[in-house]
Amino acid sequence: MASVACAVSPVSAQSAAATPVRYQQASVSSSSSTASTSASFKVAASAFVAQQPFGSQFHGRRESFGAALSYSVVLDNGLVESRRSSRVAKCSPVRALQDGAAPLRVMISGAPASGKGTQCEMIVEQYNLAHIATGDLLRAEVAAGTDAGKLAQDYMQKGQLVPNDVVVTMVKKKLSEAPNGWLLDGYPRSLTQAEALEALNIHPQIFILLEVPDEILVQRVVGRRLDPVTGKIYHLMYSPPETPEIAARLTQREDDTEEKVKLRLKTHSANVQSVIDIYKPVMKVVSF
Repeated sequence: MASVACAVSPVSAQSAAATPVRYQQASVSSSSSTASTSASFKVAASAFVAQQPFGSQFHGRRESFGAALSYSVVLDNGLVESRRSSRVAKCSPVRALQDGAAPLRVMISGAPASGKGTQCEMIVEQYNLAHIATGDLLRAEVAAGTDAGKLAQDYMQKGQLVPNDVVVTMVKKKLSEAPNGWLLDGYPRSLTQAEALEALNIHPQIFILLEVPDEILVQRVVGRRLDPVTGKIYHLMYSPPETPEIAARLTQREDDTEEKVKLRLKTHSANVQSVIDIYKPVMKVVSF
């Protein structure tokens, strides 16, 4: 069987100087005595997305946004980045990695309302990865009554942030229980967290960064409405209520105001750059 090697794009000398050595030549391969092929990863807004007649509605369509990223992980070999590209290529780079020497390791980052949750669902389903989100992890540990969960609960009950070392310990344990690979959702969020993972030898093969203009993110959040009767979330523009009766009882959640979302976006922007600096050589940006 021919070996398959999938490597990330080369790193410039300037960025390499400030980059951990392991990311300067990040690659995964499986060896054999026959031929080998190599392809760089490219995750981008594909031609498939650009050709869709969604117009301004595109940003409100979860299934379309998710499908777009799913079909944009393609071999960077000049093929048209479209839904059909996976049929032309003999293998996708992600699948090649999974068939290689190590399970796939993915981190994904995005601002609030960037569509990260949808992307995670798509990627986890397609590549059979363990989906690890620190919020869910904390709640599960607390519910299970583990030592780490009890410690985390003490901080949470006081309204304090759970210390990084507690969270990182939970994350490390969960990652070790994912033999088929993992998707780390929205973590690390800061340089301190990224460095803690680096110290534990936890490194992604791909770091996906979702970029959406702030005005669209604000529009997505501010337009959300909650039905207090059913608990269903609507959007005034993208997913309006079915009847006037439902529309009359909708409420806006406290965190969905323009002031609150702009503050969250500012916080995210301030923290994400330091994380990007760590993972830049394996980072793939999806811009919409």
